[in-house]
Amino acid sequence: MNIIPTELAGVIIIEPDVFGDHRGFFLETYQMDRYQNAGVHSAFVQDNLSFSVENTLRGLHYQVTRPQAKLVQVVSGEIFDVAVDIRTGSPTFGRWVGVQLSENNHRQLYIPEGFAHGFCVLSRSARFIYKCSDYYAPDDEGGIIWSDPDIGIEWPVATPIISEKDAALSPLSRVPKYSLPAFQPA
Repeated sequence: MNIIPTELAGVIIIEPDVFGDHRGFFLETYQMDRYQNAGVHSAFVQDNLSFSVENTLRGLHYQVTRPQAKLVQVVSGEIFDVAVDIRTGSPTFGRWVGVQLSENNHRQLYIPEGFAHGFCVLSRSARFIYKCSDYYAPDDEGGIIWSDPDIGIEWPVATPIISEKDAALSPLSRVPKYSLPAFQPA
C-alpha cells in the first residue's frame, strides 16, 4: 500500500493495493500489522456505516473525553473528507486537510485522536465506512460549525444539506479550551 503524509502530522492518506481483473477487484481494507507499520497504531473497537445523499455535509464532530481515531473510506459514491486539528497547544491548531475519497480511488484517510472530522457528499449518494478507536458516546460529543471562517475549509458544495444539530454548532474560537483535547508532543 502507498502511504501519503498530509500537512497535519499523523493524518495520512492510505492507498491500498487493488488487485483487479475482468471479474472485478479485491483489496485489503485493514490488516493490523501492515497498518501499524504505516503509522496507524489505534486499536479499533467499532465500525460504522453512513449513507448520505448528494450535498449532505456532516460535521465537524469529535468526542471530548473519549477521543476517537478514525480510519475512513467510501464503498460507494464520492465524498470530500476533512480533518481539523483541535488539539490545544498544537503547532497546527485550527488547520485542516481535505481529501476526496471514492469508490474508484479506494483511498482511506486515517485521522488520529485530537482531530474534528466532517465530510460532504459529492455524488448522488455515498456509503461511507469507518473504524473508531473508542465507542460512540452521545453525552461526550463535541462539534464545530462547518463554516467556521477562522478555519476556512474550502468545501466543494455551494449549498450543503446540514442537520439542525450541526447548524447550531459554534466556531472553534468559542469552544472552551477544557472541551478540547490537549496536544501531546511525540
